[in-house]
Amino acid sequence: MPYRQSPLIVIATLGLIGLPFARAANFTKGRDVKPFTADLKPGDYLWHPEVSPAGPMVVLVSLPDQVMYVYRNGVRIGRSTVSTGTAGHRTPTGVFTVLQKKVDHESSIYKGAKMPNMQRLTWTGIAMHAGQLPGYPASHGCVRLPEDFAAKLYTVTKLGTTVIIADNKSSPVNTTKPGLLFSATTSQTIPMPAGFTWTPEKAPNGPVSIIVSTADRTGYVFRNGVEIGRAAIGGVERLSGTHIYAALATVDASGRRNWISTASVGGRAPNLPDLASKVIIAPEFLSDARALITPGTTLILTDAPVSDRTQSALGFNILTTQSK
Repeated sequence: MPYRQSPLIVIATLGLIGLPFARAANFTKGRDVKPFTADLKPGDYLWHPEVSPAGPMVVLVSLPDQVMYVYRNGVRIGRSTVSTGTAGHRTPTGVFTVLQKKVDHESSIYKGAKMPNMQRLTWTGIAMHAGQLPGYPASHGCVRLPEDFAAKLYTVTKLGTTVIIADNKSSPVNTTKPGLLFSATTSQTIPMPAGFTWTPEKAPNGPVSIIVSTADRTGYVFRNGVEIGRAAIGGVERLSGTHIYAALATVDASGRRNWISTASVGGRAPNLPDLASKVIIAPEFLSDARALITPGTTLILTDAPVSDRTQSALGFNILTTQSK
């Protein structure tokens, strides 16, 4: 039966549990294959960071394909086979940030479980690390990588790097200008509504994520996992699915920032110029949010609601899915 995830999307704060068991003797060393290799065998990877030496990082894991894609400044610099969670310990899908990095990590729950080049995605035990790759999902929820590739990936990521785990076969494509939603040309505005909030002092620094929820008819701004602003948004009710973008370091001819589309799950990607022409948003919120957009900022457009219960903890998943 094919490996699938439920489409229910929620925000979650997290409590620490154990990481999956792995031993160094069983690690897959890895094999660097030639460019344009179509079919990767377990342990195969491609790594060419020289094609894009600098810029924001985005990592995408495709659960059906059991493949990881690594992008820097919108250019793919790496691809690797992975092994993710089994049916009983599924790897959660959604948008994450790297919360912790350790070259030499050992589980405090499973004695002797070595996890070299560990990059933590949640405080509930989900991480990327070197491990065994049998060619199918086999972990307790973590994303296992070839040992060599895990070490290479570790050198180019940092705390706050965006990691997207998707349950469809999407992969990043060129920008379709999601920045139009936060440009000065947005055609409609409304007076500041009741409940408009902007409190950047709650999180003075850290990675920024903007979520537009059509279910809530609200736009949210999070920095370092803490909500620092929200405002009512109209005109986006027809959006279907969840669509994720990352801001690049470059701008177009009109001076608007370029973005990369990193994943679309559960619906067709929206026509963003059309959406931008219809969006209704308070001008104060628009200005404040636009000022925070920098290379690496994540924008999520979703038809799922955002929970009010978990918006202050630093161990924060921007969006995660849970099985029914």
